[in-house]
Amino acid sequence: MATKKLSITPLHDRVIVKPAAAEEKTAGGIIIPDTAKEKPQRGTVVAAGPGKKDEPVTVKTGDTVLYGKYAGTEISVEGQDLLIMRESDILAIV
Repeated sequence: MATKKLSITPLHDRVIVKPAAAEEKTAGGIIIPDTAKEKPQRGTVVAAGPGKKDEPVTVKTGDTVLYGKYAGTEISVEGQDLLIMRESDILAIV
């Protein structure tokens, strides 16, 4: 996948995350319909702000992260569906 620079830059401790695709099948092979799919809780950091004055941002572009189910705000930039959230909403780096 070719990575290109976004036309949007997050400020302070904000991070832009591209959510991973929702699961299509269960472990047992059952196909999940679109209406029953859960929101993904994993994604890849696309851009990160510089951080606050005394707290630099610890995640960097390309990191795979886990975040809360309802974390962030959904935005659409250049045809991509992305999430913008505070770094504190990120639970872990995978």
